[in-house]
Amino acid sequence: MTRIGILSDTHSFIHPRVYEFFKDCDEIWHAGDIGNHQSAEELLKFKPLRAVYGNIDGGELRKMFPIELVFNVEKVKVVMTHIGGYPGRYEKTARELIIREKPRLFVTGHSHILKVMFDKKHQLLFINPGAGGKYGFHKSITMIRFVVDGDQMKDLEVLDIPRN
Repeated sequence: MTRIGILSDTHSFIHPRVYEFFKDCDEIWHAGDIGNHQSAEELLKFKPLRAVYGNIDGGELRKMFPIELVFNVEKVKVVMTHIGGYPGRYEKTARELIIREKPRLFVTGHSHILKVMFDKKHQLLFINPGAGGKYGFHKSITMIRFVVDGDQMKDLEVLDIPRN
């Protein structure tokens, strides 16, 4: 059993509640727009981190992280990229990646809109954790945690913090 914490679009701000919400997680995934090197290092000091860079991330973060990740957690194949769209309206490159890799889980960010849904066409779980930072149009700061147990994804929980 592997406990995962997912966030995206932190834009150089790691909310203090990340540490409590992700304390029992085995690793953190960041779906891009980290914002700065310090934020990435802060997360790396806390937990193992898998991340992709986003459209606002500069050269240093682009050297640290790829634009897309394809990996397995237990028996679940995962694809993660920053700009992905969503089921029925995937961004072209993301759609091609999904068709080529055939993941069971697709993680993306960029929209600042929390969305979790099952994509029947591609037989995958789609997760966008929304925005973990304080910059952007979103009304609340959101992040997700869940469990991968063998080939099962379960116990998904959302932290939703109103922005003041």
